[in-house]
Amino acid sequence: MTIVITAVAFATAIVAALRSTWSPCGLSMLSTITPIGEHGRGNRYRTTAAWFVVGAVLGGATLGASMAALAAGVHALRLSPAVAGSIAAGALAIAALSDLEVGGVHLPGHHRQVNERWLDRFRAWVYGAGFGWQIGTGLGTYIMTAAVYLLILLGALTASPAAALVLGSLFGLVRGLCVLLGRRITSPGALQEFHRRFAEVGPRARNGVVAVELAACTAILGALWPPAALVLGTSALTAAALVGVRAAAGRRRAGSSPSDRCQVRPGVSAGATAPR
Repeated sequence: MTIVITAVAFATAIVAALRSTWSPCGLSMLSTITPIGEHGRGNRYRTTAAWFVVGAVLGGATLGASMAALAAGVHALRLSPAVAGSIAAGALAIAALSDLEVGGVHLPGHHRQVNERWLDRFRAWVYGAGFGWQIGTGLGTYIMTAAVYLLILLGALTASPAAALVLGSLFGLVRGLCVLLGRRITSPGALQEFHRRFAEVGPRARNGVVAVELAACTAILGALWPPAALVLGTSALTAAALVGVRAAAGRRRAGSSPSDRCQVRPGVSAGATAPR
């Protein structure tokens, strides 16, 4: 069971980091740390982006260190595989329901942006690494998916401090590398086009995270209980997914979900200030 939980945790780290890029703060980075933005500030994009990735990895390692402490505690408790698996499966189901916003209910987020004044006050390596660290911690800025909370719990359930530290660092690395998506933004028109296409992918990114959560939950249920119970559990999760899809369709008819709206303010393309 520990192997299954660890594998699920690694998958969660990746999808949680990718989905988090659609946060307002993630979008700010994709509007600010770009070739056109860094040129406007007299800096080199590659250098700033490199510092951003380094900062994000350190931020992820900070998260991983906290997870490692929790993992050490779980190791001391010596939970049985059945208990650990049940906790993991329950958490995965809750995370999926939250990300689907079934009944309009979702886990609480954290509405915080990085400080845009750093762009004018500090050198590129300072704001690059500083922004990266804050984003890499996962909890320091906007939280777009319950998979971030899920990652922390699964990291603890691995009962391995080393695995937990790697999981946090992986999360930070993926979050940091996402800044490279803007490496071809060299004009205002390219910036606008990039964010238009990026906004279109947002709902699919959310659904992808939910699919991973449901698949992981099913895998853990399959390792815990006989096929009959697995069928019942899968049916319940599938029903929840259908409810979420219908709810999403309703939101699209009424207008896009606030969490998936991506707007780029005029003037951001000049690279002076990130949208807030």
